[in-house]
Amino acid sequence: MNPDSQSHLEPIFSLVEPLVEAAGHDLYDIHQNGGTLAVLVDSEEGLGVDDLSGLSRSLSAALDEHDPIPGRYTLEISTPGVERRLRQEKHFVGAVGETVNIRTNPGPEGRRRVVGVLVAVEDGVLTIETSDLDASKVPLTEIEKARTVFEWGPAPKPGSSGKKNGSNNNHKGGSRR
Repeated sequence: MNPDSQSHLEPIFSLVEPLVEAAGHDLYDIHQNGGTLAVLVDSEEGLGVDDLSGLSRSLSAALDEHDPIPGRYTLEISTPGVERRLRQEKHFVGAVGETVNIRTNPGPEGRRRVVGVLVAVEDGVLTIETSDLDASKVPLTEIEKARTVFEWGPAPKPGSSGKKNGSNNNHKGGSRR
């Protein structure tokens, strides 16, 4: 991962982070894609539409006042989501125990993709337990792209209502008046 690829966003981080923290949330990431500036915000308690719209108003006002971005852009405020990009070491530390999908830069081993459970982040190196129970070591410097993978729980058994107590609301017999 190239930390310098985002260096032009540092003034925006410096401007936005205190405002996000003052609202009781955490600044997860900022990235710019074309004419869109995406600000990703997270919170232990979760964020609702009112939280995001309030942040949008305050961040928009601050960005308009300080004007750190040349030209026109669209400001997008959202949460990282369940399948979130991992770009900073703190993102990987926060994802320990989760399934991750890592694409590495081409290297001597030629490995391009590692999928498994992230079990540790130490000294800039990830340890990922893959499906064959091998522990793959991946240095952060070799990562081209990474994200968490949302895993669906087991599907309900056919014919079951999905309720644990076995009760249902279907009434049999005559009508109730």
